[in-house]
Amino acid sequence: MNRNVIISCAVTGAGDTIERNPAVPVTPRAIADACIEAAQAGAAVAHIHVRDPETGAHSHDPALFREVVERVRSSDTDVVLNMTAGGGGDWVPSEEDPAQGGHGTDLLTPERRHLPVGELLPEICTLDCGSYNFADNLYVNTAPWARRQAELIQAAGVKPEIECFDLGHVRLARQLYNDGLVDDPPLFQLCLGIPWGAEADPETMLAMRNKLPDSAHWAAFGIGRDQLPMAAQAVLLGGNVRVGLEDNLFLSKGVLASNGALVDKALTTIENLGARAVTPAEARTTLGLRDPHN
Repeated sequence: MNRNVIISCAVTGAGDTIERNPAVPVTPRAIADACIEAAQAGAAVAHIHVRDPETGAHSHDPALFREVVERVRSSDTDVVLNMTAGGGGDWVPSEEDPAQGGHGTDLLTPERRHLPVGELLPEICTLDCGSYNFADNLYVNTAPWARRQAELIQAAGVKPEIECFDLGHVRLARQLYNDGLVDDPPLFQLCLGIPWGAEADPETMLAMRNKLPDSAHWAAFGIGRDQLPMAAQAVLLGGNVRVGLEDNLFLSKGVLASNGALVDKALTTIENLGARAVTPAEARTTLGLRDPHN
């Protein structure tokens, strides 16, 4: 069991969720405010996507990331920033020609995915370690692309949070680590319950955890109603937790959530298990992060 738990809050995500919960932040100001709200509720880490302020759709615009990061960093609230670098992997086969991308395809090179990270140098950024069926579409990150992205992240001095949506992703990530492309201690996020990746259940979490490098720090999350049960399971198995509106829109059945409320509920769960949530400063020390204040 983990007695000192890092809570991460994924505040907005990239999904089509803004019509289902008005608390999902869209503008850079709202996303920054959500990061601050999560930190004040007890999260040590805020995980950031950005959205087009006009449409609410996901965006890769470095200027939007810059505004979010600058607003959070200029506030009086301390929180570790974890920027997504996984956007630009969506492949939807065209009905006319399956060899071509159809409507909804959004593919970026590793260099383009890394661009906001290299400019803004957050303490953490995500590294999606493999391709997989994402609902009815395909998320694409081939092994050479993952390797190239790991090289870029390492050169920037940013800690990769290796996102694994299936057991094969852990295998690829372990190879990158063994090849020296991921520095010690490695950080993993086990992403459970997304169709059609790894299931959100204790057996799957345990199987993935057991394949991690011995020195790894890790967290896990489930989506929807599995968010809090998987948070509790992660703590019991020695990991950290992630909650937030990216993964779950409800506090309980029929009750819409906010990011702060989800962090507060995770905090209560952790404390009921006899553990505590660590501060951002403690998280930096544990994970071997550079301090952005120095």
